[in-house]
Amino acid sequence: MHEELDILATCPRGIEMLLADELRELGLEPGKTTVAGVNAKADLAAAYRACLWSRLANRIIVCVARVDGIETAEQLRDAAAAIDWQQHLPSTATMAVDFHGRSEQIRHTRFGAQTVKDGVVDRLLASGVARPNIDTHEPDLRLYAHLHRGRLTLGIDLSGESLHRRGYRRDTGHAPLKENLAAALLVRAGWPEMARRHAPLVDPMCGSGTLLIEAGLMAADIAPNLNRQRFGLHGWAQHDDACWAELKREALARASIGRKRCQSLMFGFDESPPALSAANANAMRAGIPALMTFQGGSVARFSRPRVLNPEEPGLVITNPPYGERIGELPELVRLYADLGQRLKAEFQGWRLAMFTANPDLGHRLGMRAHKQYALKNGPLDARLLLMEVGSTTPGASPGVAQDSSQNRVSISGNAGEETADGEATQAEPFRSQGAQMFANRLEKNQRKLRKWLKRSGESCYRLYDADMPEYALAIDVYGDHVHVQEYAAPKSIDASQAQKRLFDALGVIPDVLEVDPSRVVIKRRKRQQGKSQYQKHGASGQRFEVREGRARLWVNLRDYLDTGLFLDHRPVRRMLAEMAPGKRFLNLFCYTASATVHAALGTTEQGGASDSVSVDMSNTYLDWARDNFALNRLDPSRHRVVRDDCLRWLETAGSEFDLIFMDPPTFSNSKKMDDTLDIQRDHPRLVRLAMQRLAADGTLVFSNNQRRFQVDASLAEEFEIKEISKQTFDPDFARRPDLHHCFLIRHRSRA
Repeated sequence: MHEELDILATCPRGIEMLLADELRELGLEPGKTTVAGVNAKADLAAAYRACLWSRLANRIIVCVARVDGIETAEQLRDAAAAIDWQQHLPSTATMAVDFHGRSEQIRHTRFGAQTVKDGVVDRLLASGVARPNIDTHEPDLRLYAHLHRGRLTLGIDLSGESLHRRGYRRDTGHAPLKENLAAALLVRAGWPEMARRHAPLVDPMCGSGTLLIEAGLMAADIAPNLNRQRFGLHGWAQHDDACWAELKREALARASIGRKRCQSLMFGFDESPPALSAANANAMRAGIPALMTFQGGSVARFSRPRVLNPEEPGLVITNPPYGERIGELPELVRLYADLGQRLKAEFQGWRLAMFTANPDLGHRLGMRAHKQYALKNGPLDARLLLMEVGSTTPGASPGVAQDSSQNRVSISGNAGEETADGEATQAEPFRSQGAQMFANRLEKNQRKLRKWLKRSGESCYRLYDADMPEYALAIDVYGDHVHVQEYAAPKSIDASQAQKRLFDALGVIPDVLEVDPSRVVIKRRKRQQGKSQYQKHGASGQRFEVREGRARLWVNLRDYLDTGLFLDHRPVRRMLAEMAPGKRFLNLFCYTASATVHAALGTTEQGGASDSVSVDMSNTYLDWARDNFALNRLDPSRHRVVRDDCLRWLETAGSEFDLIFMDPPTFSNSKKMDDTLDIQRDHPRLVRLAMQRLAADGTLVFSNNQRRFQVDASLAEEFEIKEISKQTFDPDFARRPDLHHCFLIRHRSRA
């Protein structure tokens, strides 16, 4: 007979109390809980049962020593050498050490593991036992070592591989939900009790099916690790194979009976065929394919399977995408709103359990959550929100209202309605008062621009620019795409309110502008310096063609802070096209050379520039410029691009030009430059160098975006300077007259 064992069961953070309850049901005696662990007492059979049946644990450890006062490597090694490892490690077994924790002198887990291993080897060699072989991948026995605040715990890992790896999952897909965390969500949602009543379960975004499969294993009374062939206990010198075999026979019998008795109908939906294929394969490997049905379908068309009795509510549980990158938010805001509408239309009276690392997206559901649980999903802080579908509070303000005394989170909105024949209809999307005001402003701006857009034929324009201070956004339309820039909120603005207003706006924009949410791109814009607009934000490569006058231009809304086309400079480009016919044209700080395209194409009647040179430091944007030239069939022998620092190029160039456009950044400290550039400080030098390259009767069009820019007085003494800033704003930018400054500069007459 084995003595009572000192057990440590580890688990994901946040589910320690659930694990303690589970261990008690499995015959262990839980004691003190720790962060991500539960201490317990158990006999061998109970410890084995935990390995086979625990749905929540990561590992089941038999503790063989707990030693205080461990700070140095020597103390750690001596503590490991004090254990009689012959009792635990068979003479021919391979071993590995998993070390966790640190001290002032032990700062790396690999060093800690090596030190413990050295102590184990010292003890075995001193006992006349051969040195064991080390196998860090698939050892016969895995030793556990944890050091925290000087206290060392040493133990035997009965699990081997982490218990969350049930063995049914092969292709985990993107950011998979671990199996034991999925099981914890189901327990928190009350599924075990609901399954005993044969309630149905639905996951509208099932991915590879982890939540469905864990739910099926629970409903069918199947031990989660029944299909695992090997555990760490098999390499333990004290392993009792007869005890293990009996527990395995019992589990197999229960599984056989459970599959037959399970009457819960379980459905998983997803719009990804590869995900559904993986889900079906996973269910097959888990041995429960007959218990669940996986179907294709989007959330927008999600409905209750008609085989389900509407009088018998069940559980909807899902782990929707979170939007870890801000660019994902437009589609997610609509996704959550669609989910809320479909649930209220089709699942009245059901329980909803939603696991998300972005609870603010829960605003979009339009339902009240009566409980929330804080959990970790890997490194992410996440929440499990529990709601009763249709449980809304009329007249409540939208959003999450935290009630700390009752641990509640309120997400309010409108419930679905029923037609006269009782059939559920889709609920209208909820809009807060602020969101409705924002929608009204967008519609008003559209009406104001309608005549100008029809007359000009422009398809790329600014619709909104922080018109309402609470909604600090710039919204640009690019054909059937929308580019949204969120201005960083000042520290005086509550971050949660700013987030809520952003979600309000993203919920409204697709409806008002009648665009698909997938074509709404959101970026967060901070104050930029120098070439910051050139910084890469992604690598989607999703560019598309737009038209501006006679020009065809490539834009990319996703991968860079700017899009490849500065919309506020549209009138300047139009002016250059009118001035350029027959001229030699120079474009300094050319960016994607959209101005050069206009100059080269010119006007329909007179043609364009005779030749051009476009100068910039960025290879990326010069390649973009070449693509713009090719799109407009410009002759590369006449229209050249040059990679260089514009200041250096001007100092060494010998060519003369009739028309020069110079639009430098406000500030640049690019490593490709010999020095920094500050436009207010350096514009006299820039202008003088450019004027040296300008023909006697030529024109320099000088533009910049420094809001408080002032022309140096000495330049006005040397050259004729005319400010034309007010004439360089179309109606879509009329409310921001300080967005850029533009000047015509010419040589003074020598007469």
